Amino acid sequence: MSVFEGFRFRRVSSLVHRLDPRVKFFYVLVMFIVAVIFSELLPLTVLFFLQIPFVLVGGVQREWLRSLKGALLFAVMIFTFNFIFTFLYPPVYAQSASPIEYPLAMAVRFLVLVESFSVFFLTTSPDHLSLALEQSHVPYSFTFAFTTAVRFVPVLAEEAQTIMDAQKARGLELEKGSFLRRIRNYIPILIPLIVSAIRRSLELAEAMESRAWGASEKRTNLYVLKLKRGDFILIVIAIAILLLGFYVRYFVYIPPLKALLPI
Repeated sequence: MSVFEGFRFRRVSSLVHRLDPRVKFFYVLVMFIVAVIFSELLPLTVLFFLQIPFVLVGGVQREWLRSLKGALLFAVMIFTFNFIFTFLYPPVYAQSASPIEYPLAMAVRFLVLVESFSVFFLTTSPDHLSLALEQSHVPYSFTFAFTTAVRFVPVLAEEAQTIMDAQKARGLELEKGSFLRRIRNYIPILIPLIVSAIRRSLELAEAMESRAWGASEKRTNLYVLKLKRGDFILIVIAIAILLLGFYVRYFVYIPPLKALLPI
């Protein structure tokens, strides 16, 4: 469940936290586009390390590492599947100079995407995110549903971990037995979790009804987001990364891994 911890907002006084959510999302979108257009290991590795200064300035190193640790299992699965497919469908993966380089690049691409969105949610308050969506003329019903999901997914993940610990203390074995048996052992985890989620949804519905949610179509806000100097600097950096990524992708030769590390 540690992967969900990397998407819970941490209230820290930093330059990254004070940036406009719209600008940070634009930066994340740029990182997503650049990561998708590359399938080589070298540029994807550069993208991975490119975001470390962003994490250090934001002061969310510990949570960021926990999100990567939680995503490591999925990265290993991506690497394994792609490694197997390089032998099952060799003509499709013939462009890869090494049978291990392409699967490794796909795993690193996944980690780049996870770390980008992790930094965004760690440094963006749900209130500011909701305000940014409203000022972007997104319907408030969609905004409320999205920000509510952002708030409650990490909470449900933490509650699932608590239920797992409680069931283990009662003698439930989750790591032993066959694959099907381990799946059946998760039923005592899912049932309390579903009941708790339904209870939370009913409490939320009652709170919304008691506050006359949706009674007024025109909403007002105490704060208004405005772009500052740091936001414009990040926009310039993001555009530069995007243009440089397309330039490298189409006009620069990217050497394979074994050309850089001859054996």
